[in-house]
Amino acid sequence: MPANKKILVLPGDGIGPEVMRETERVMDWLAKRRSFSYEVSRGLVGGSAYDAKGVSITDETVADAMAADAVLFGSVGGPKWDNVARQHRPEAGLLRLRKDLDLFANLRPAIVFDSMLDASTLKPEVVKGLDLMIIRELTSGVYFGEPRGSFKKPDGTRYAIDTQCYTAPEVERVARVGFDLAKKRGNKLHSIEKANVMETGVFWRAEVTALHKKDYASVELHHMYADNCAMQLVRNPKQFDVIVTDNLFGDLLSDCAAMLTGSLGMLPSASLGWADSSGRRRALYEPVHGSAPDIAGKNLANPIAQLLSLSMMLRYSFDDGASADLVDDAIQRVLASGVRTGDIMAQGARKVSTVEMGSAILAELDKLV
Repeated sequence: MPANKKILVLPGDGIGPEVMRETERVMDWLAKRRSFSYEVSRGLVGGSAYDAKGVSITDETVADAMAADAVLFGSVGGPKWDNVARQHRPEAGLLRLRKDLDLFANLRPAIVFDSMLDASTLKPEVVKGLDLMIIRELTSGVYFGEPRGSFKKPDGTRYAIDTQCYTAPEVERVARVGFDLAKKRGNKLHSIEKANVMETGVFWRAEVTALHKKDYASVELHHMYADNCAMQLVRNPKQFDVIVTDNLFGDLLSDCAAMLTGSLGMLPSASLGWADSSGRRRALYEPVHGSAPDIAGKNLANPIAQLLSLSMMLRYSFDDGASADLVDDAIQRVLASGVRTGDIMAQGARKVSTVEMGSAILAELDKLV
């Protein structure tokens, strides 16, 4: 792995700084034990940036993200900023990062560890061994389409518009990520849309089908409507390996898949841009959970999702699968030993704090090497 990888750390709000501290402890361990050479810069984002700078992210921080090899992101938001203008809301900082860095492919794995079977609300036989990946298109679709806004008709009737729009290149590039990842996994891809009622759904299906025929005929491709996919995720989730879908449906379905594992506090994500000629791609890694302001500062948060986001960074940005496997294995060993934070507490387990969970994972890393 090339030396001195540049990582921008954006802890954000709420529990973000707490779980990021445990992640940086593991990064320090990797530097000492795995020759993981990196340079870290830090910045403000979300509510903390608004409090300090009057905006949810500054131009300087965006420029730092553009120059970094990877961004490690914590969480943003909280009731403190509920009345802030929309363009300065904490979430606007994250949306700007996604858009300006063109992070069009959001990868959200849903993996059920054997030690966590009791955390899922589904029967063990339904979720045991589950390992699926949802790829959500992240920079287009209804969240970014124009026109949008609230308006008034000549007769005084108020109405609102959100525009769902996709171009062929936008569909093709995220579908390529899906096909390429499927080839490395179970060689099966489900493409999800609503072609029965939406023009963009018809368009999405046609573009994915054409790309499959052109470049990925060896991959098993299935088309499915989004509402059926939601039902199938709770009925028979192991039928899926890789799912690719648009921004709106990806938002909904990935949260549905997340709860198959029992806790949002356990799930990482990666948001990736397109690889340049050197193979470098901009990337942002963040846990799926929110800022959890009710427990912020209390040393109660689960740091595992943030640590698994670090693992995804090692794997996808730095091509260091061996170190990623070490982090993953250490986490699984800790969970198997019955160590739990409050959000994943089970009968007979030992409840620990944020810092204690980080220390337990570091101890397992020591054992593994």
